[in-house]
Amino acid sequence: MDLWELENGLYDEGYTLLCGVDEAGRGPLAGPVCAAACILPRGLEIPGLNDSKKLTEKRREALFEPIKAQAVSYGIAFATVEEIEELNILGATFLAMNRAIAQLSAAPDLALIDGNRTKGIEVPARAVVHGDAVCADIAAASILAKVSRDRYMLELAEQYPEYGFAQHKGYGTKAHYAAIREYGPSPVHRPSFLKKMH
Repeated sequence: MDLWELENGLYDEGYTLLCGVDEAGRGPLAGPVCAAACILPRGLEIPGLNDSKKLTEKRREALFEPIKAQAVSYGIAFATVEEIEELNILGATFLAMNRAIAQLSAAPDLALIDGNRTKGIEVPARAVVHGDAVCADIAAASILAKVSRDRYMLELAEQYPEYGFAQHKGYGTKAHYAAIREYGPSPVHRPSFLKKMH
């Protein structure tokens, strides 16, 4: 599988600057959603680069600095629990994505967004389903977003040790649900996500 096939086709069509955009943390019960935008030099091979979900945490951590060091530009941004509650998770995800894109040193002429929606993205954008598995720029962005969010959740784990964030990063595991039932929700829990709790 050539991770550059899609981008090379677009560069050949005349695009000059492509960025990949992905998010981490749409599903958890707690913590912010994180998005990253990444512009890699065309054709850059980063050994082991793949969809962050297919990589171990250790592997993602090992790729984080090389991606940042070799990227033409990158941005990493969050949308808070309050923004998630105000806008809903999709709106907050696009807010984080726009913030990440805005950090890039140059505006891309096309943003490749992981998933099937681009409504709300403030630059020309194209949705790429399973983009983090088929597109180098999105795969890099997925790792930047996931590692950044995981690190943030480790900081929250120190503030709120009773919830076990270091283990599950805010996702709805059995242990996490048990902790919420025992201690009640914290300020970093997403109230709208807890409505489904029984």
